[in-house]
Amino acid sequence: MNPISETMTGVVLPGNSTVLLREYPIPRPGPGQVLVRMKASSICGSDIRAIYREHLGTGAEAYQGVIAGHEPCGRIAEVGAGCRVLEPGNRVVIYHISGCGLCDDCRYGYMIGCHDRVRAAYGWQRDGGHAAYMLAEEANCIRLPDSLSYIDGALCACGFGTAYEALVRMGVGGRDRLLVTGMGPVGLAAAMLGRQLGVSRVLGVDLSGSRLALATDLGLIDEGFEAGDDALERVLAVTGGRGCEASIDCSGAASARSLALRGTREWGRCAFVGEGGTVDFDVSRHLIHKQITIFGSWVTSLGRMAELVERLDRWGLHPDRTCTHRLPLDRAGEAYQLAADGRSGKVCIILDDDGS
Repeated sequence: MNPISETMTGVVLPGNSTVLLREYPIPRPGPGQVLVRMKASSICGSDIRAIYREHLGTGAEAYQGVIAGHEPCGRIAEVGAGCRVLEPGNRVVIYHISGCGLCDDCRYGYMIGCHDRVRAAYGWQRDGGHAAYMLAEEANCIRLPDSLSYIDGALCACGFGTAYEALVRMGVGGRDRLLVTGMGPVGLAAAMLGRQLGVSRVLGVDLSGSRLALATDLGLIDEGFEAGDDALERVLAVTGGRGCEASIDCSGAASARSLALRGTREWGRCAFVGEGGTVDFDVSRHLIHKQITIFGSWVTSLGRMAELVERLDRWGLHPDRTCTHRLPLDRAGEAYQLAADGRSGKVCIILDDDGS
């Protein structure tokens, strides 16, 4: 690697709905590490909720003031000693948690669940993708097929991986209608993937009419309803009074979680993936007597994400269709404002000319 300079600009989130740009030395890979030239680095809802607006979490789980961005994708610029698979020029998407590699969760590829003190999330406890270069563990990288764009890859790292994990765990398919509450980026991902997995009908609910319009324009939902007192009535009206066989809440809002559950048909399945908050419901009426199975699903595993990337390549499916805003690094403040506004699709920071 022959960088033009020895420094790079990186994004830091101080926690008061502002963005800072700081200069950093370009890192060099150690044993088992790779240096990735960033091409695309998208913004996640958890970045907005837990870092951009205010710093939530404590101890090892808290944001450590590092370069932000936990949905990175790029091209290998340099490899460290002992790397066995990757080489300069390889296109990669990066699983955004580096775990201990030895606990039960890590052995199953669910580094998100690692409880060891060495666990670190890119963009939270170690430098992430909002800079020209990012240092990553080779073991956290997945090859990105040439058919997929760098934005496609960035969106796999968290949003699409989260949706795919929950849908696969619920076993959705052609027998199902799917209700998606919360049509933000993860909800758009759930609708797109649910349709590809064969569900016969997709219903979407959101507070934002613009997000419902986007989902409709992209052909991801068959019916869209604005959240409100009559949302359940409208869901039941288009499902013969029964509800959908599968539902997924991607918002984290109590009312949306309740709607997802109440809009699920008897013997159906409901997944909660939206972070934070609580929900209160009549357990006997809405869960036990309806014989519903609830799934709590947190992000995805390294293996499942690799499976998703392979499927996207085979299906010819492009997550970047859900990306409504693509901005350069020096407009990161504007990018975060757009994402925080809650009316757009995915917002992505582009770090190179061919990052699209």
